[in-house]
Amino acid sequence: MPFASALSEHPVAALATGEVTGAVLEALGDRPDLVMVFATRPHAGALEDIVRTVSSVLHPLAVAGCAAESVLGTGRGVEETPALSLWAGRVGPLVQLALTATRLADDSWHFAGWPVDIGFEPSALVLLADPFTFPAGEFLAWIDETRPGLPVIGGNVSGGRGPGGSRLVIGDRVVSSGATGVLLGSGVSVEAAVSQGCRAYGNALTVTRSDRNVIYEVAGVPAMECMVDQIKSGLDPLEVAGIQSNGLFIGRLIDEHLEDPGPGDYLIRNVVGVDRSTGAVAVDDRVPLGSTVRFHRRDARTAHLELGQVLGERQADSALMFTCNGRGSRLFDDAHHDARVLERSVGPVPLGGFFAAGEFGPIGGHNFVHGFTASTSLFRQR
Repeated sequence: MPFASALSEHPVAALATGEVTGAVLEALGDRPDLVMVFATRPHAGALEDIVRTVSSVLHPLAVAGCAAESVLGTGRGVEETPALSLWAGRVGPLVQLALTATRLADDSWHFAGWPVDIGFEPSALVLLADPFTFPAGEFLAWIDETRPGLPVIGGNVSGGRGPGGSRLVIGDRVVSSGATGVLLGSGVSVEAAVSQGCRAYGNALTVTRSDRNVIYEVAGVPAMECMVDQIKSGLDPLEVAGIQSNGLFIGRLIDEHLEDPGPGDYLIRNVVGVDRSTGAVAVDDRVPLGSTVRFHRRDARTAHLELGQVLGERQADSALMFTCNGRGSRLFDDAHHDARVLERSVGPVPLGGFFAAGEFGPIGGHNFVHGFTASTSLFRQR
């Protein structure tokens, strides 16, 4: 198999590096096309040494990765304590990216580092970003415009306490800003699987009055009134009580041409406020007039079932998973949950990844930044 991964919980970074590098070398051999390195914050200070050792032993064509709150390996998740996850693959043609963003006078963004000539038709982009210096949402919108249909999988680095606190691996360098990415070509089949952890209730309805992120009317009635009616008719008392602890969510249908949209066709966003005087509902994203929306709920059981459904029909030889740092033991009381659901669904395939502060993945053919989501890149050899 052209993939391998290893995870070490040794508290000494040098010994952890030796364990994972040796395991990958034994399973895959040297000179993989791509190596991904994910370290928890206790190992962040040694990340340069980790990358140097991995590169000198494995001789990969490209290296990317980051330090994060928590990391993932096959069937395992390690939260906040010392851990090092290493993933490697023979994926064929690729281009490594070192991206930076500059805000222009007109409030638009200029992204530097995107190659003028990629040399092949990319099949996917794996992207890791610093949330303090790189506007991932704007970059994903730019990708949708310039490379329509290109799936982007990854996440914002977690654990940094402000600008300069993140640690990103770009080749043999470790930087504290911007983004690192890898464009993959046709050498490997890549499938994105995005689990937003929510279940719809009530009916699909049309937004009949809105302004940016504020919904005033749905189906011709005040949005708050509609929301209350949907809750009362669509949920039992126990589920209604769960909303008080887990919050309210609304899903916006991305492809309005779908005749029978399913759960994965709605982009989930938080309800962030209501105005009782006007009946308006505010969400944390724009909701254009005419959008089709459904209200959603999220809890541990719903998120568990939805992840299993998203992964249940898939096949993979390996995977990279980027799951929210609000999942794991904070949602399921189990740090291993998402990695084990993946393992049960597609088998004990080599897995690497980390717990992100905003996950990247496509919904309805467009890329978005998500929350409380598990975004997975599934690889199959051609």
